[in-house]
Amino acid sequence: MKQDKIDVLLNELKTSGASAWEITDRSETGWEFYLIGSMLDQHRVRDVNHVRLKVYSEGSEGKMGSAEGELSPMADRKEMAETIASLLSASRYAQNPQWTLTPPAKAPESVPTACPEVDKVSADYLNAVAHMPRDESADINSSEIFVTKVTRRILNSEGLDVTDTYPVSMAEIIVNARNQAHEIELYRMFRSGSCDATGLQARLHKAMRYGQDKLVAKPTPAVGAMDLVLSTEAALEVYRWYISHLNTAFKYRGYSDWELGVPITEEPGGDRLTLHTRVSLPNSSRNCRFDDEGAWTRDMTLMKDNVPQAFCGPRQFAQYLGISDSFIPGNYAVDGGSAGSAALLQGDYLEVVEFSSFQIDEVSGDMAGEIRLGYLHQDGQVMIVSGGSVSGNMSDFIGSIRFSRETRQYDNYLIPAVTRLKNVSVAGGPDT
Repeated sequence: MKQDKIDVLLNELKTSGASAWEITDRSETGWEFYLIGSMLDQHRVRDVNHVRLKVYSEGSEGKMGSAEGELSPMADRKEMAETIASLLSASRYAQNPQWTLTPPAKAPESVPTACPEVDKVSADYLNAVAHMPRDESADINSSEIFVTKVTRRILNSEGLDVTDTYPVSMAEIIVNARNQAHEIELYRMFRSGSCDATGLQARLHKAMRYGQDKLVAKPTPAVGAMDLVLSTEAALEVYRWYISHLNTAFKYRGYSDWELGVPITEEPGGDRLTLHTRVSLPNSSRNCRFDDEGAWTRDMTLMKDNVPQAFCGPRQFAQYLGISDSFIPGNYAVDGGSAGSAALLQGDYLEVVEFSSFQIDEVSGDMAGEIRLGYLHQDGQVMIVSGGSVSGNMSDFIGSIRFSRETRQYDNYLIPAVTRLKNVSVAGGPDT
């Protein structure tokens, strides 16, 4: 939104009766590419602006309400006033204990590097896809690549006014694999900031191999309880479960019973998890200097050797917990474990590399996944399998979980490359 429009909006807010307000002005300049195989079919330029407005109203007995909505960047004074009045009216129906908005603060010393230009990131993606091998057994069917330069400005009634610029990109790629009898497609979505061309190509190579293996997979046998190995993006669900329990909103609402300084498990086995927030990770789409509420982000340790060190998250719930300097992290990093990947890939286990669905409920810890492709290692033999499911509960795994010394990055998460969960229930696929 142009500055003259911002000035008009600020004047309307000052006379509206709102007790507090927050504006998020987000501009996106992007390039989009649509490819068939390695050939560019069409492309276009996108330039959009989104303005989110949040207003607060005072209630009785130390309460306050809030409501938010989107405002057109082209809105005139009348439309602004009507939107503010509507949001104020809605805010009075949702009252919560009062909290304060983010005040202006000095920027920390550690900040992300300059934002790369859209043309540079786009060229990296196009070159990476163009140089993927193509043969009779597997190739890239089509690709859609979206590269965006985001400029985000946050203002509020406390006097905060901060602006940041960072890249956000996404590639949707369809991989085809075939043999003499069948052909299948595998869909991949890659999210990042700038392009990690080497990492993208490595994951596409794996997708091609997984597609070829899926063509010859057999039904998963009903093996009962067996160790589950996760070596692909599905492992994020495990570490997100840990992260959720260290979130201020999750803690305040009573979903997390973890306490600072108290180990989350007393079981002696397994690896002890250490988790950090990071201002910046290579190629991350969340290399932002400040969070969605305008608070400066920073490097911090949330958990060390299975012992919570800090809760972090939305300012409202942080203040309810008595935390004055919280922020919403953009990047997370998990330290590697005590052993290398090769040591964890020993003995009997089921490695699932493709799920139709894989979820871990943040509240209950229940885990459920439908197997699309896996490798069953049993009695020195390896069987390529498909179908069936895995299930269990995180409370049963945190005392015995193992994860590799080596790490791997998925956008804004740096996690161990291999994760091994002990005694997961494995149900067989059809015809077993």
